[in-house]
Amino acid sequence: MKRPLWTSAEAAEATQGIVSLPFNAEGVSIDTRTLQKGDLFVALRGENLDGHNYIEAAFKNGAAAAMVQKGFATAKPEWPLLYVDDTTKGLEDLGRAARQRSQGKIIGVAGSVGKTGTKELLYTILSASGKTHASKKSFNNHWGVPLSLSNLPADAKFGVFEIGMNHAGEIALLTDQTRPHITIITTIDREHVEFFENGLEGIADANAEVFLGMDAKGIAILNRDNAWFDHLAAKAKKQGIGKIIGFGEDEDAEAKLIDCALHSDSSRVTADIMGERVKYKINIPGRHIVTNSLGALAVAKAAGADLQKSVAALEKAEAVLGRGNRHSVIIEEGKPAVTVIDESYNANPASMQAAFGVLEMCTPSANGRRIAVLGDMLELGRDGPKFHAELANPFLKSQAQMLFCCGPLMDALYQSIPEPWRGGQASDSRALAEKLLPLIQPGDVILVKGSAGSKMGYVVNALQTMPKRKSKEQNNAL
Repeated sequence: MKRPLWTSAEAAEATQGIVSLPFNAEGVSIDTRTLQKGDLFVALRGENLDGHNYIEAAFKNGAAAAMVQKGFATAKPEWPLLYVDDTTKGLEDLGRAARQRSQGKIIGVAGSVGKTGTKELLYTILSASGKTHASKKSFNNHWGVPLSLSNLPADAKFGVFEIGMNHAGEIALLTDQTRPHITIITTIDREHVEFFENGLEGIADANAEVFLGMDAKGIAILNRDNAWFDHLAAKAKKQGIGKIIGFGEDEDAEAKLIDCALHSDSSRVTADIMGERVKYKINIPGRHIVTNSLGALAVAKAAGADLQKSVAALEKAEAVLGRGNRHSVIIEEGKPAVTVIDESYNANPASMQAAFGVLEMCTPSANGRRIAVLGDMLELGRDGPKFHAELANPFLKSQAQMLFCCGPLMDALYQSIPEPWRGGQASDSRALAEKLLPLIQPGDVILVKGSAGSKMGYVVNALQTMPKRKSKEQNNAL
């Protein structure tokens, strides 16, 4: 018989709560829209929403029970409830208890760029060696990490947790809950710069907080090609971490790239992973993905996973939604499809340049063109316009024929490129889509990217749902 994720007695002990009726929960949820039958619904209170207002909806959707704050008085007698002093702390307590009972290898994923993609690579390759649990989506903040931890099955062989931040001090709180055996920091680059007076050093130090949750048996896996490798390694050593493994193209990397062939839709890689030579194909394009795959394989080997099974599983890896996944859209019957590269989830200067590299490798069909559709990169501080303008050369190198952009910061890039490359500009993504869609041609390859706040997902959706046009031949026949 399958063991429940949480019995009411276990949840009550973890949270020091009081149970109204016994229950067994198969999962933990904070959102009635994604809640699965059998979940424990945690009624969090935030600035704008109070989960207690959605208790009835949770039970209608099949919740096994609900965690509520003491004093909640609108309950029905048949609702199993777990009363706690504070539901946010209750969720954290549940996560800590899940971590404490786990016998699996716990892995933390931090860094400025590529956290979610690397977390998904790890989930794919570790699953080939045993039961693996991983954070969903980008659940990497003050509620996402405890939610992910609270869903960790007691019998999971591996647990992979994305750990993110906007400000100094945030990762320290999250790593204290996660207490990873192994941590990978993908890279250090310009992210959330406006919140760090000392720039990249502050960002590096904030990511290095992940080491605070580790002990002397811990393993730190760091990008050898990144300028902040030595800085991070020193932070790890100061914390007493016993082993540091580098990955990348650097000669001293323990997980080292030997050779790779980059294609528009994949890469073929030869690498040395801590003394084992491996060859593999990964069906997500981009040199940055190759680099992250080296780090992921280093994690797998350090965690005791079967390296050969991990290598074989890499071919099954897929791009994460909004982070390089592709859509093929037919806009005229009998004509080549439009390829949409969806990078709408987020953006900073490093990830923008990586996306341009992928666009450069893509070959449009027939008379199609390479087109970049970009929204503002946010949280870059007072140098934001400069960082946008500096993308001019990477954009031109991508061999894109046109740039469409929206937002006040992207204006700096738009004005920095020659006039023939300027396709159109708008104040926001909705207005930009209206300008863009009539100009799309069959065979075009379109990169859509911007920070989440730029809402470039609207452009992706507009491209995917644009109505088919009649071809010139069909119009002439009429």
